[in-house]
This record gives sequence, C-alpha cells and structure tokens, in this order.
Amino acid sequence: MSTNFWDVRRGIIRTSKGGRWVIGKGVTSHGYSLLDDLVGHAGFFQVLIMHVTGRLPERRLADWFEAAFLCLSWPDPRMWPNCIGALGGSARTSPIAAVCLGTLASDSSIYGPGTAIPAANFIISALNKKKAGYTVEQIIAGRSQAHASELKAPGYIRPFAKGDERVEHMQRVSDALGLPLGPHLTLAYEIQDYLFEEYGESMNLAGYMVAFLSDHGFSSNDIYRACSLCVTAGVHACYAEAADRPPESFLPLRCDDIEYTGTEEREIPARGH
Repeated sequence: MSTNFWDVRRGIIRTSKGGRWVIGKGVTSHGYSLLDDLVGHAGFFQVLIMHVTGRLPERRLADWFEAAFLCLSWPDPRMWPNCIGALGGSARTSPIAAVCLGTLASDSSIYGPGTAIPAANFIISALNKKKAGYTVEQIIAGRSQAHASELKAPGYIRPFAKGDERVEHMQRVSDALGLPLGPHLTLAYEIQDYLFEEYGESMNLAGYMVAFLSDHGFSSNDIYRACSLCVTAGVHACYAEAADRPPESFLPLRCDDIEYTGTEEREIPARGH
C-alpha cells in the first residue's frame, strides 16, 4: 500500500484557513489580519462563522446566529448538559471541565447540535423533490406512520411538548433584521402547515434554523460545526449557580433514594471454599 499521502505531509502542518502566527505582528485568517481587520471591526459570531465556512458573513446574519444561540442555551439545570455542569460546580471541578463535559453531553442525534445534519438533509432533499414536481403530501408520504411520534421528518415534532415557541421568536428576529424567507424556509413552513393539519405537530427550532441557514448557503456540516457550542451559556449558568452554593448540594441522594434491582444480599464464602 502506498504511503505517499502521509509521506508528503510528514512533519508539515498544512492549513487553508489562513497564514501562520507571526510573533510580534499577529495572525491571518482567510486573508484577513485578525488584529488589523477583525478585532474591533467584526463581531465574534462573524469570525466564528468565517472560521467554519471560510466566508465572513454580514453583521446581521451574525446577529441572527447570536439570537439562535440564546434560544439554544436555556439555564435550566434539569436539562442534561446543564445538569452535568451543575454537578461539576457542586463537585468543585474547574469551570472549563464542567462546561466542556456539559457541552459534550449535547452531542446527540436526538437533541442539540447533532440534530442539524439529519434536519438539514431532510429539508434539502424535500426542496429537491418539490422542484421535481412532488407535493408536500407526497414528500411526507412514506415518512408518516399511524402515530405522530413515529413520523420520520427531522426538524419537526419536539420531545415532551407540542410546538416550539422559539420558532416564532426567531422569525421575529429574522424579520427585524430584514432577512427574507428563502425557498427552504418557505417549504419548511408549508410542511409545517401540512403536519399541523394531519398530526397537530409543527416545526422545531432545529428545523427552522437549518432551513434558514440552507437558504444562506450553509451545508449541513457547516451548521453542525457552527452550532457545536450552542448550549454552553446555559451550562455556564448552572455551573456558576451550583459552584456558589455549598459543595455537593446539587441533587444530593440518600442510599434509600436508589432502587436496587440486582442480586439479593448474600454471604461471602469463607476462604478456601
């Protein structure tokens, strides 16, 4: 087997993101000087998106992203990533350890940033089918089952609740920023109308975000990568609250709070038996 692919890269770091750090001068990224062109001129989300996609977005799109992150970072310690952050604070770990572990818990295929890829692939495929002449009913056909919980339409339906109040607020943000509905989001709303009539279900925030961002040229991987830290503010909040309280005060348990269903208590055999 040829090792040429690795041989030409041996001992060399190759990057297309920008240039190298020049000590005493700064660093470049995608043709911009970070210190001269971006610091004080561009926002954090503009630079984050540029690092992911290679394109520096306009400020209003970055503002939209920031609003979406607020919708995805609720400071409720009952949520699994936040619960881990709170446990870290209660156990007196460092904030970095707690927030990293809490954020890692959001890397799921059924909630958090991990839902972006299947949801984006669904709406992109749906738009291609619509352009080919399919109706919304035909697009959903084969995905719908006897019960709404069995509907295989990523970006729609929400665990534990009907509807998603965040979609309305993000649409309000889009309107205020002058960001119009594109073809993916227009279709996403058409699918929502159909599903609401058939199942009483609607689009969730992931479905809204991927449709909106697909209209702005983001791939499914772009969305997943750009949103990978979207829950961290909520984890920060729950860590800080628990860390400011007495140690081990978050969800303490007594032994009799645990229901043991294993092997019954038994005697330890004597040595040699």
